[in-house]
Amino acid sequence: MLQSITNAPPSGAAEEPLCDPVSLEIIRGAIAAAQSEMEALLERTAISAFIREKKDFYTALFDENGVMAVGSMVPIFGDMTSPVFESFPADTMKPGDLYWYNDCYGSRGAVSHSNDQVLLAPVFKDGKRCAFVMSWAHFADIGGIRPGSISPDATEIFQEGIIIPVTKLVDEGKTNEATLAIFHRNSRFPAQSNGDMRALMASVDLGVKRVGEILDRFSAEVVSDAFSQLLARTRRLVRSKLAETFDYGTHRFTDAIDGDGHGNGPFKMRFALTREAGEDSEDRFIFDATESDDQAPGPVNYLMNPGVPGMALGLYYLGGDPGQVCNAGGPNAIDEVRLREGSFLAPRFPAPLGMRGLTTMRVISAMNGLVNVAGGGAPAANSAYVISIMRGNFRNEAGDLERFLLADGIGVGYGARPDSDGIDAVYFVAQENYPVEFLEVGYPVRLRHYGVVEDSGGAGRFRGGCGIIREYEVMAEDAILAVRIDSVKNPPWGIDGGMSGGTGRAVVNPGTERERLLAPLSDGNRLVRGDILRIETGGGGGHGHPFDRSPEAVVEDVLGGYVSREAAERLYGVVLAGNRLDEAATARARAARPSVRRFHRQEYVDVLA
Repeated sequence: MLQSITNAPPSGAAEEPLCDPVSLEIIRGAIAAAQSEMEALLERTAISAFIREKKDFYTALFDENGVMAVGSMVPIFGDMTSPVFESFPADTMKPGDLYWYNDCYGSRGAVSHSNDQVLLAPVFKDGKRCAFVMSWAHFADIGGIRPGSISPDATEIFQEGIIIPVTKLVDEGKTNEATLAIFHRNSRFPAQSNGDMRALMASVDLGVKRVGEILDRFSAEVVSDAFSQLLARTRRLVRSKLAETFDYGTHRFTDAIDGDGHGNGPFKMRFALTREAGEDSEDRFIFDATESDDQAPGPVNYLMNPGVPGMALGLYYLGGDPGQVCNAGGPNAIDEVRLREGSFLAPRFPAPLGMRGLTTMRVISAMNGLVNVAGGGAPAANSAYVISIMRGNFRNEAGDLERFLLADGIGVGYGARPDSDGIDAVYFVAQENYPVEFLEVGYPVRLRHYGVVEDSGGAGRFRGGCGIIREYEVMAEDAILAVRIDSVKNPPWGIDGGMSGGTGRAVVNPGTERERLLAPLSDGNRLVRGDILRIETGGGGGHGHPFDRSPEAVVEDVLGGYVSREAAERLYGVVLAGNRLDEAATARARAARPSVRRFHRQEYVDVLA
């Protein structure tokens, strides 16, 4: 069955706006500050490492109709409010209400795996509903087939933890403690779950307070008009950029993830963006993913909310402009989004979704590819961040066995841009890698090695970002490891002569008689005290011909540990004599310039198919 979502153009601001330009910028800054303060509170008060240290959380503010007015710069937001309105109409809401869900299918992918808990609260002034605030965070364990609730072993979403349909958690200030007790009872770490939920609720309370202060200062009518102007401004900007990038007709791009951990794959995502002339003299932009492969038996399916393509393109075009805000103007810029139910981007219930992060990363790179085939200047492909989940038992100071859960998300290299190198060692957007000291104090592991992976960034005029090496010594008595690594068979592509990024791997006891290579998407890998686990993550694709990179930049990369001497000569045509550039040898090496084509994934091709 084809899913087709059509976005109606927003009504926009009034002919004579209530909010003047100066007030508009003050309100823009104020709502952005409120959203950032919500995130800061959540970060500082949460219990679990994935929220406090990894920063896997997002907050957003919405107008009185539930349209996002400002959110985090994360290109996976969808329509977060409609699922709540379908169960609890907005006109029935009252001050002090708070709504909660993690139901992926019930929210049509607004939340894309069950670990992410969403809280939404209305904001009132003088009895009138004026806005909504939302906080969303990843909870470490919500039950399911294995500790951590995410496992390559999963074959249905029921194995990935408790599912919360849209629920009124707080009714006019009175919390439904029984509902919370059911949720926490399903966690293997209920104290941690309870602490994280309290932090999430406090974040929403703060958002309600801060938005209320903005309403008190400017009035509900002026703030509503400001929201409308900001939405219209973003939509106009994104549509103008789309028109600059995409000529009339259909533009296509194909990318792939390696597999689902159950022996199936690769799974190809086939995207098309069509620009056509509209009857009302305004062009129509249509995003189509219906030709993507069927859903996977394993948990790599991504239930793509129809708002995601426009959000991803919108954030690309906003380009970090501090004068803009991330809001629903991006999704509203796309007139129609077409998805095919039963594909791995629109799977049927109850297909598993827990490992959807690697598919999400490939979706973002495929959107970059779509921009590039249309003549835009998007980055080359990113690698998909790596997840390792270690669960087991260690002896505490009293000598008793104690359970632990270490979910470590590890950074990768991002794709090079048309004018600069890719970013090294990035986990995901603004999220962070765990510090060594934090890991060693909080978990039964010792970090033996932590650095960048030499030669993992795709060669190019601008080099792809490098991945990370993490080498753990296991101090626990026993542990079971799940690992998620993608882009091994289909590494991140390079563009315009740039080469594909390096691939990742996980090895136990490297360089010894007990060395064993782990399957890149696997669970049930047994570890014991004294084992060494070495994880290497992939790099991003390069941009431009490697021989066009300045020799001095290549020498700097070699001395910095990003590029080996052998790769400098073989891929870049740069020869070093000691720690200095050998200009004569470099000139001879670069005299024989290799031919290149538009894309590179292990070899040069004109089109990725």
